[in-house]
Amino acid sequence: MARAAAQAFGAARLSLDDVYLTRAERTAAAERVHPLFAVRGPPGTHDLDLARRTVEALRSAEPGVRTPIPSFDKLADNRLPEPDWPVFEGRPSAVIVDGWCLGATPIPAAALKTPASRFEAEEDPHGAWRRAWNAELAGPYAGWFADFDAVLFLAAPSWDVVPDWRCEQEADLLGIAPEALPPERREALARFVAVFRRLTEHMLAGGLRADALARLDERRRVLDIRCPPASAAR
Repeated sequence: MARAAAQAFGAARLSLDDVYLTRAERTAAAERVHPLFAVRGPPGTHDLDLARRTVEALRSAEPGVRTPIPSFDKLADNRLPEPDWPVFEGRPSAVIVDGWCLGATPIPAAALKTPASRFEAEEDPHGAWRRAWNAELAGPYAGWFADFDAVLFLAAPSWDVVPDWRCEQEADLLGIAPEALPPERREALARFVAVFRRLTEHMLAGGLRADALARLDERRRVLDIRCPPASAAR
């Protein structure tokens, strides 16, 4: 959707998925903070400085200037070398940023004390990981989100559809039909998406600041679009 909108309006597109920290950087964070920081996804696993620099370069670009747009290879789990990044020429009409946690608000500290899933109970029993990414969300991420002119949230009907949607994406990356995705790959993806669960459910319950909210059904069809009061959106 973001890609199509950018093409239609002469805008540039930057995906939060393309500014993940490199594998080496996440490995270092895993050793320094918590082993789960080796897994891309939660706040704290993105290079926000790179994202900011890219947006500012696009906003200030003169005619003819070619701005590299970061690109991440999900199958290789690493950022592509800069010479392989796509480029945008000139100054775009707008910069469209897409990403799963844009606009998310921090989770109250008291709610983080107890594991919210079997995954958290096994992998983060004392809460160090979830407290760390929640602090990132309250700090650097909140600061970056405040720079956005508007935020649109596409709300899944519930967490239950997320694993299947991610399997569909994986199948697309591999160039196969979703039903052809091997069972062992599905199991690996189920564990991978578990790192997204707590914050996703927090956002679906209203834990975000957005100017418009589009509710989706299981097939990603828009059920309705709501615009919260200005006081709630900002």
